[in-house]
Amino acid sequence: MISIIIPFYKFTFFEETLQSLVNQTDKRFKVYIGDDASPENPAALLDKYNGQLDLIYQRFETNLGGISLVQQWDRCIALSADEEWLMILGDDDVLSSHCIEEFYKNQEEIKKNNCNVIRFATIEIDGDSKIISKEYTHPKLEKATDSLYRKFFKKSRGSLSEQIFKRKAYDKHGFFNYGLAWYADDRAWLEFSESHSIYTINSAVVNFRISNENISRGGYKQKEKQDVKFQFFNFLIFSFLEKFDKEQKKYFLLEYELMVYKIRKATFRFWFSLFLLILKNINLTQAIKFSRRYLIHLNKNATTT
Repeated sequence: MISIIIPFYKFTFFEETLQSLVNQTDKRFKVYIGDDASPENPAALLDKYNGQLDLIYQRFETNLGGISLVQQWDRCIALSADEEWLMILGDDDVLSSHCIEEFYKNQEEIKKNNCNVIRFATIEIDGDSKIISKEYTHPKLEKATDSLYRKFFKKSRGSLSEQIFKRKAYDKHGFFNYGLAWYADDRAWLEFSESHSIYTINSAVVNFRISNENISRGGYKQKEKQDVKFQFFNFLIFSFLEKFDKEQKKYFLLEYELMVYKIRKATFRFWFSLFLLILKNINLTQAIKFSRRYLIHLNKNATTT
C-alpha cells in the first residue's frame, strides 16, 4: 500500500489535488492530510469527498511549516500507519489518473532492482492549470548521482511530489532539515536510494504547479535559498563526493569554489581542503589551476577593500 501524505496549508488549488486522487484508476492508497494551522478551513471540501477517498485528516494547532517545512513533513508522515511506500504530495499538485495503477504494474521490476525511490514523469503547470513546460521524462533506471547532475545542468527537473519512496529508507535517513526544505528532497534521493537506482515510470505524469503561492516561484527568498544551496554543496563536497564520477566531481568542486568566492569565505582552510580534494579526485594540474584562481581572488579582494 501507499500512503499519500499531503501537508496542507493553501486552499486555492486543493480541490484539484483531491480530485486527481479521486480520479485514480487504482485506489490502493490511503490519504493523510496534515493541516498546518491553515487560516483556510478545508472541512466543507473534505466532507464533499467523504466516502470517495480513504482519508485521515488532522489539524495541527500550531503552524510549523513557517519555521521548518521539513518538520511539518515529518509530523504529517507520523500520521500514517505502516504502509510500505510513502508519497508527499503538494497541496497544489495534480496526479494523472493512472499514476497509482502504473506504480503497481511496475512492482515486479521495482522489486527486482531493489529500488527505494520511484518517480513519475512531470509537467509544470501554472496557477490557471495551463502547461508551461515540456514533459520531463527520465531513464527507467538511473543512479541518484546521475539524476542530480542532470538536474543541475537543466537537462532534468525534480521535486518532492512526483516521488514515491520506501518507508524503511525514510526511517533510516529522514529528510535533512534545510531551511525552506530547499534541497531536502535532492539530498533525500541521494541517501534514500542507498546506491540502488531510481526507478522511473514515464507512462504517468505528476503536474507540478508553479504559482505565486509556492516556494519554488522565482524571486522568493532568494538569499535564504542561496544560503541553503551552500549548505547542500558542503554536504556534496565533504560527505558525498566519492559517489560521483570524475566529470561530475569536477563540476561540483568548481561550482562550490565559485560559491565560496561569491560569499567571500575563501579562507586558507578552504583552499587547503579543496586543494586536497581536487588533487585526490581530479589531478595535480587542476589543483594547481585552482590555487591560481584562489590567489587571484584574494588579490582582487585585497585591492577592493
